[in-house]
Amino acid sequence: MRAHATPSLQEIVAQYQALLETVDAWFFRSQLAFPSDVRCARGCAACCRGLFDITLLDGFLLQEGVRRLPLAQQQAIEAKARQRLQQLQRLWPELQPPYLLNHLPDALWTEMPEDDPTPCPLLGVDGSCLIYMHRPMICRTHGLPNIDNSGESFSDLYCSRNFTDGNPPPREELRWSFRQVYAAEFDLLARFNERVLGLPLREADTFIPLALLIDFSALEMAADR
Repeated sequence: MRAHATPSLQEIVAQYQALLETVDAWFFRSQLAFPSDVRCARGCAACCRGLFDITLLDGFLLQEGVRRLPLAQQQAIEAKARQRLQQLQRLWPELQPPYLLNHLPDALWTEMPEDDPTPCPLLGVDGSCLIYMHRPMICRTHGLPNIDNSGESFSDLYCSRNFTDGNPPPREELRWSFRQVYAAEFDLLARFNERVLGLPLREADTFIPLALLIDFSALEMAADR
């Protein structure tokens, strides 16, 4: 939570934030289309628990959000993140900076237990997200199915609190240009990862608590050597 972005990194992050805003606009339209069926909204933290993977670019954005918080909150968040890191390193001693999951066998981190009650370290005492405008892509798309305008399904899952009338999606009104958005995301991920890792990887994943502890300045300096 110390790194400051270089202008080129910040340009990538700004483009990513603009992309995330289009995702938010889709979700808002879906809420308007189904006001009594879509319960997901700011303030609901039912799914904000356990561990799920995010990209390094999402992790960088999280850190920007955390730096805007009061120092006491930053310190409390970092303490929770380090506690989680210690728990994970007891399971996986090889989990070391920059805390990438892709070096671990897929089954270790893609099949995390769904009954983990540990709240996200970025939740406030009232259960609200402290860095809501800087939350990851998955937090913005979760809760509703991700069905492209063409009918292609990127995910047909949705929160059990939504559409409880027994008539589940996909519905035409929920479809959106997911293929285009995810293609743009992958392009930005490759550019970002080339800056901080020296490799144009489209996949470089970590967990939210671990992302808060990554030293992006050190990574970028190493990649520039």
